[in-house]
Amino acid sequence: MNRIAESFANAKKQGRGAFVAYLTIGYPTLEKSEAAADALVAGGADVLELGVPFSDPFADGGVIRSAAYEALRQGVRLRDVLALAGRLRAKHPDTGIVLFSYYNPVFSMGLGTFAKAASDAGIDAVLIVDLPLEEREELIAELRPHGIGYVPLIAPNTPIDRVAASAEGVGDSFLYVITVKGTTGARTELPADLSARLEAIRKVSPIPVAAGFGVSTRAQADSVSRHADGYIVGSALVRRLGEKGVLEGEILP
Repeated sequence: MNRIAESFANAKKQGRGAFVAYLTIGYPTLEKSEAAADALVAGGADVLELGVPFSDPFADGGVIRSAAYEALRQGVRLRDVLALAGRLRAKHPDTGIVLFSYYNPVFSMGLGTFAKAASDAGIDAVLIVDLPLEEREELIAELRPHGIGYVPLIAPNTPIDRVAASAEGVGDSFLYVITVKGTTGARTELPADLSARLEAIRKVSPIPVAAGFGVSTRAQADSVSRHADGYIVGSALVRRLGEKGVLEGEILP
């Protein structure tokens, strides 16, 4: 059992959903990204998702898209994110760390080179936004010898048999269930049928289920956690960090 599995197991023992916190690394700066990650761990985040800035983040809404462009403008690349991950691992030995990326930066580095670098940095799992089920095994085969898991993305319209297939063979990881159609971004309301969808997915998944895209308040996190093993917050954190330059105080309003 790696740190991600332990994080979800510990949250379950405490009767709550695991808190997965996303940051676009390099926004507003690398230094502020690192400080924000430290603050999130101090504020109760169980798992950190470190977003690699990418030039065509088509799955992301305006907040994360703008953050990625600014990080790229400052010259932040995959190797910088891995270096920051290594520093976070040294400071937070028990926190789960997921590297969140599009496939191009990983493929360009070379899958074997990337897998070793991710292992050296203390990465627990990798999430690739645009890598479909049928094409992921080449990457997973490189990650597996290093004990690194793979986080599948589950769309709102993914058939349940494909959900089950996606959850197989990915190591100690979790399913990232997208709550709403469209791109990332905070929502005032989550779909009415989300609870039934999450319950159906949990029935077929051998690994924990966490829901993201749109979760931005404590009430939404609590609502999701009644039907899932965890919740993911991204755009709300990135927006606040961009506005204030720091993450402090209550993490979720």
